[in-house]
Amino acid sequence: MDFLCLFILLLLLFFQWTAAPAAAEISWTYTGLVGQTEWAQYFPYCGATSQSPVDVVTTQTKYDPSLIPLTPLGYNQHGYKPFTLFNNGHTAGILLPEWMGVSGLPWLFTAVQMHLHWGSGGPSYGGSEHTINGLSADAELHVVHYNSELYPNMSTAMTQRNGLAVLGILIVTGEETNLAFNNILNYLGRVRHADQSVSIPAFDVQSLLPKDLGRYYRYNGSLTTPPCYQSVIWTLFHERVQISKAQLLKMETILYSSKAEEKDRMLLQDNYRETQPLNHRVIFTSFTAESGKELSSGEVTAIVIGVMCGCVGLAVIVRFIVKTIRSTSSWDVLPSNRPAPMPRMNEPEKKQDVDLNMTSEGEKKEEPSLPPQTEP
Repeated sequence: MDFLCLFILLLLLFFQWTAAPAAAEISWTYTGLVGQTEWAQYFPYCGATSQSPVDVVTTQTKYDPSLIPLTPLGYNQHGYKPFTLFNNGHTAGILLPEWMGVSGLPWLFTAVQMHLHWGSGGPSYGGSEHTINGLSADAELHVVHYNSELYPNMSTAMTQRNGLAVLGILIVTGEETNLAFNNILNYLGRVRHADQSVSIPAFDVQSLLPKDLGRYYRYNGSLTTPPCYQSVIWTLFHERVQISKAQLLKMETILYSSKAEEKDRMLLQDNYRETQPLNHRVIFTSFTAESGKELSSGEVTAIVIGVMCGCVGLAVIVRFIVKTIRSTSSWDVLPSNRPAPMPRMNEPEKKQDVDLNMTSEGEKKEEPSLPPQTEP
């Protein structure tokens, strides 16, 4: 009996040992056989309730005055040691030196790496993982850190609560070239295939971040790729970073998700995960809802139309006032248009009254006075 129990125990351990490497060696993709819709079947955490990315609905966020601006540590002190640029078949990224980190969080976090997510349709077709009020950006940069106060390394921290802190930077396109991003994009041609890496000159990592590090969204979430561990403190900055259309095109078309020896080359595109349900979580903001309110395109159109109507109405009022002033001024300047004063017709009547008064007084003087009466 004891032998049978021991045999069953060994058999279970054998299956556990063989199953673990099998799960780790599963080749996942964003679309296809093991695409993101099937991730949860192979990686259980990908189907849990606190997954990332999410859609930030600004009217449902909560202001938290305790959220202070983040402070990059050593981001601009790159030294002389080169960085390592890599293509792992899912993204392109850079390994960061251990002297870099970030403060402003409950613990000190040490930098590990940063990587990019993008789409395939060019500007305005999406490519970011997080969205704001349902609207995607063209790309997104993630800077990954691990909790070096509580855990010894990245491997341990990524499986534990509050083990990781990721900075999310939304990227949009414009006309001007972002020279900071050229420190990465100019070397993508050297890692065109999966599993390739190359040394590149070190540069100021902080130049990739938005200027305003004090306004951001904060929530608890997960890795956005398998195994989707729910160990991430997310900080998504409110301010976007802009790159040129040519830079976005290079990001979307120069890399392959296939290895160099593979005959069928596959472009590395649309490497972003769809937004996940927020469920019970609350997204906090470091700024008030009024100052950070996002306007939809309909709201912007309504505001523009309202301003235009107001300007037209103001112009009509001003024109009416000016016209009125001009007409009044013309009446004063042209005296010939004014009626002549009427003569005073009552003066003779006054003279006649005076004569009558004088006559009456004269008549009174001519009346004889009565003789004085004598007593009998």
